[in-house]
Amino acid sequence: MGERFDLYYWPQIQGRGEFPRLVLEAAEADYRDVARLADAEGGGVAAMMRLMEKAERRPFAPPFLIHGNRLVSQAAEISSYCAEELGLAPQDESDRLFARSIALTTADLVAEAHDTHHPIGVGLYYEDQTLEARRRSQEFREERIPKFLGWFESIAAGNPQRSGWLVGERMSQADLGLFQVLEGLRYAFPRRMVNIESRYRHIWDIRNRVAQHPPVARYLTSSRRIPFNENGIFRRYPELDAD
Repeated sequence: MGERFDLYYWPQIQGRGEFPRLVLEAAEADYRDVARLADAEGGGVAAMMRLMEKAERRPFAPPFLIHGNRLVSQAAEISSYCAEELGLAPQDESDRLFARSIALTTADLVAEAHDTHHPIGVGLYYEDQTLEARRRSQEFREERIPKFLGWFESIAAGNPQRSGWLVGERMSQADLGLFQVLEGLRYAFPRRMVNIESRYRHIWDIRNRVAQHPPVARYLTSSRRIPFNENGIFRRYPELDAD
């Protein structure tokens, strides 16, 4: 397909939209970040909400993607769709399916990271659930981060292609998603991550290779890359971090 990709997501945060955005940037795709555009260009949050309301196959929430006559929603699904359309997905079918599975597991990790600062309800302020957030964050730091990162590490070390990537012979959406969660965890839990990074040599090598991929490197230093902030998924609250 030669159609442009239109990505819809909240314009002030990286959030879940950053996962498909990284795929689009890595592939140097022709895409628009529609909610960031001016109203006169058919953009803005209002345009995004109108499309959500009138779509025949309504997405539950952003992010979602319009490509030709297709509407794709959910960050992991969009990432895999874009990777497969743009030549970033593994060529082997079994590897392609595994890359999709990795993207979905990455989404699970993202959800757990979000719940460290909103363990009771997304409609409540962080300040309304700080005690619960401290307890949830301790379990996340001590148990869940090592469990997820250990799984990624074992996959990278055990890739039969010996490519240094998670799956297959080259960078895929799986590696781009891993890059984003490592960056997010470093931002939200800097003390914990410094303490455990040395356990996971293979995945930090992947992180560095993704960051050095020329289109990604250009993107990371551009105004298109929104900084992490305390409105997104990965939030830095020092009281939730520890060694």
